[in-house]
Amino acid sequence: MGRAGPSGQDAEPCTNAEQRGWTVVDEYVDAGLSGTKDARPALDALMDDAQRGRLDVVAVWRFDRFARSTQHLLRALEEFRALGVDFLSQREAIDTSTPMGRMVFTMIAAVAELEAALIRERVQAGVDRAKAAGKHCGRPRVEIDLRPALAMFEQGYGLKATARAMGVAVTTLRERLKEAGEWPRPAAPARGGAETPAAKRAS
Repeated sequence: MGRAGPSGQDAEPCTNAEQRGWTVVDEYVDAGLSGTKDARPALDALMDDAQRGRLDVVAVWRFDRFARSTQHLLRALEEFRALGVDFLSQREAIDTSTPMGRMVFTMIAAVAELEAALIRERVQAGVDRAKAAGKHCGRPRVEIDLRPALAMFEQGYGLKATARAMGVAVTTLRERLKEAGEWPRPAAPARGGAETPAAKRAS
């Protein structure tokens, strides 16, 4: 068994392990670091040991001492399940080695999925309302003075070369030209004033 949690909360998971006849393989303690921190060396070591097959059970004192968020917890539990590693949270009394614990984990996953779906719906509803009110959504709009671009087109430069010279994306320049009614462009004379074969014959 591997145990994760601050050192002041050792007793409960270790006592539980002894009662079940488990052997404590290691203790993974990120001293002074909150469960919300991304950089947690001991947690990373625990996950590495689980992947190497050193652990059969991971016991923690409480969810928030292990995972940064519900999504992080679910990802970790999914990985443990794939590796055949059970998970015990002492305070929440959740043990995935039991049918009841597995059911609770399934319920947590369903609630988290529902929460994510509701957030996406609220965000999309807000975007739709903003668009209906004429507000711009997404990246800030890039304004372009099209006069240099039109001058370069008259000299025979193509869209890519013009966009590169102006320091803007090709797609952005094309969209601004479309908005101004300047795209697609009519055929332009070859750059440098070269005569066409028809012009040569006419002369």
